[in-house]
Amino acid sequence: MRKLLKFLHTLGGIGLLGAMLALLVLHANLPSPRLDLAGYVAVRNIMDTLAQAVLLPSLGLTIVAGLLSMAAVPAYHGAGWVWAKLATGILMFEGTLLGVQGPLEREAISARALLSDPTGVESLALNLSAEVGSIWVLGAVAIANVALAVWRPKKRRKSAAQS
Repeated sequence: MRKLLKFLHTLGGIGLLGAMLALLVLHANLPSPRLDLAGYVAVRNIMDTLAQAVLLPSLGLTIVAGLLSMAAVPAYHGAGWVWAKLATGILMFEGTLLGVQGPLEREAISARALLSDPTGVESLALNLSAEVGSIWVLGAVAIANVALAVWRPKKRRKSAAQS
């Protein structure tokens, strides 16, 4: 069971970081809505689909497998690095929903609506730096989680001779 949970947790982390990287690449190639509204809408639809089909399921898999691992492996119960991963996991969950998924979905809906009446095109792409910044911050937190899992800092105990 432990190896299966570790595999699922790792698989979710790969999907999560991969989706974030793909979103950053799409952001970098996002056409201006004022110059190419149809292209902007197409890329926004891809980003929205990527977030719904890969980012959120990967996040869910990572969090659920991590929580189950915490419960199933007694050695993890007192490990500080595991509790740090739990805290950053909560940050990842909230940050992804509020800082990435929500804005991506709202912008895709707004962009699609403007295809039939492009008079409000100036309202699009106003918060691109906030979206990109959220992805970078959450990506850094995810990488820190991977580092914690790989290096697993151990508690240092004072020996009786040092006391």
